Amino acid sequence: MNDFPALYNEEYQQDGIQQVGSLNHSLAQARITTLLSNNDKFTTFIELSLDASQIDLSQFGLKAKEELKPDICLYPNTVWFSDGLTDTIKMSEMPLLAIEIISPTQGINEIFALSVKSCWLVVPAIKSVTVYSQPTHFKTFADEGEIIDNALDIRLPLKMIFTRQHTGSTTD
Repeated sequence: MNDFPALYNEEYQQDGIQQVGSLNHSLAQARITTLLSNNDKFTTFIELSLDASQIDLSQFGLKAKEELKPDICLYPNTVWFSDGLTDTIKMSEMPLLAIEIISPTQGINEIFALSVKSCWLVVPAIKSVTVYSQPTHFKTFADEGEIIDNALDIRLPLKMIFTRQHTGSTTD
């Protein structure tokens, strides 16, 4: 089972099939990003290209040679827009946190090869989030309660990610 992401990624690249994001994936990504964006200590990025040219990604069964693109990345609040008309195509500075919402394109090991402090794996189908501080040191949060990432001092209520949000308006 550990090889599934790498095998799927290889098949995905060989067949040239374009992966399309699902409703659950997109909603989880939007909610987590919104919740993390409320923390003044961090800046949140979606699908940011990370420069992995210094890492041999083939050890993870990936054909990607120079970049990885987690669903969500968290940087210190010092990272902001590039100056002037220039833009950064691939970030050489690695994020503090990389979040991958379950999809068979990436696994945990290659994320940690980037030297991130923390990595989250989100599984919308079973409404769970596993927080990794190392590839073999993790805790899974499900049901009620909150996600606790001690490495970055982050706490998020699970219900804010996986339950239907109400607008607060009522009709009488």
